[in-house]
Amino acid sequence: MDTTQRTDQQRTADRRRRELLEAADRVVLRDGPQASMNAIAAEAGITKPILYRHFGDKGGLYAALATRHTDALLASLRAALDAPAERRERVEATLDTYLAAIEARPQVYRFLMHPSEGATTADQGFDVGKHSAPLLRRMGEELAQVIEERLDLGPESQQLARVWGHGIVGMMHAAGDWWLGERPCSRAELVRCLADLLWGRLAAAGDRVGGPGF
Repeated sequence: MDTTQRTDQQRTADRRRRELLEAADRVVLRDGPQASMNAIAAEAGITKPILYRHFGDKGGLYAALATRHTDALLASLRAALDAPAERRERVEATLDTYLAAIEARPQVYRFLMHPSEGATTADQGFDVGKHSAPLLRRMGEELAQVIEERLDLGPESQQLARVWGHGIVGMMHAAGDWWLGERPCSRAELVRCLADLLWGRLAAAGDRVGGPGF
């Protein structure tokens, strides 16, 4: 098989995978945690064995969807952090970007973070923690990198940036999860309260010399 033929086959496989993920997205938007492999296969117009051939099992499909949505969310968070505004405004915009994302697509959020809510007999072996924890871990590491690039936190800057990154992601996740379920206040009020909680040390930290600024 020559290189051109292999490249064409890879493009075809990549396109088919995107189409299947788009079908899965439609089912997740409709069914949330109740989204099943059977429903996704039906939406894509294929049999379940073909879906397994592409993703292995529900864990493989979940991981592919998680990567797809996490990539988009991280791009939005970085855009909020890089916007031309005062630091406090960018902190609030970043918090609001996360909350707006989970508010706009609550079924997707619940599928990714609470998949066991809709577990069927066939899905009972699906390990929620094994699959959802890496999403938060990845977001924490990404945010830590952003913080380290932008702020001068002293001699322990790298370690402190990782503490802050994972701590902020944990706070956003826990507060957002509670807020999405109970709606005890407006999104703007929650953003303001969370920003107040973060603001003390962030306000005092200087920008890293040569960095993009925060």
